Amino acid sequence: MKGTYLGEFEEIVLLVIGILNDQAYGVAIKNELEAQSQRTISIGAVHAATNRLEEKGYLESEFGDVTKERGGKRKKYYKVTVYGQKALRKAMDLRTQMWAQIDASSFVVKTTFG
Repeated sequence: MKGTYLGEFEEIVLLVIGILNDQAYGVAIKNELEAQSQRTISIGAVHAATNRLEEKGYLESEFGDVTKERGGKRKKYYKVTVYGQKALRKAMDLRTQMWAQIDASSFVVKTTFG
């Protein structure tokens, strides 16, 4: 298994795969990422992230059936593994812990008008 560090983009890819459940394949992941994040995501970035996540043991995949609509190509479907779930929980716990430590005055922006 590759290193276990979970980057921000990898984290949201795992979350989207969880959201999509049994419909988590490349284009569906890309579309949901774009809808959720309000930013443009390349299919290449999705493939690179899913490959890394599989190498880390956070995802597993299997190919679907051949379809005429796809010219005989099969979709590759992804599922979050137990290790992926643990990594997501750890990331969420860390963020929650850190947010709880921020004093409300930390984000106050003071402006002066001329």
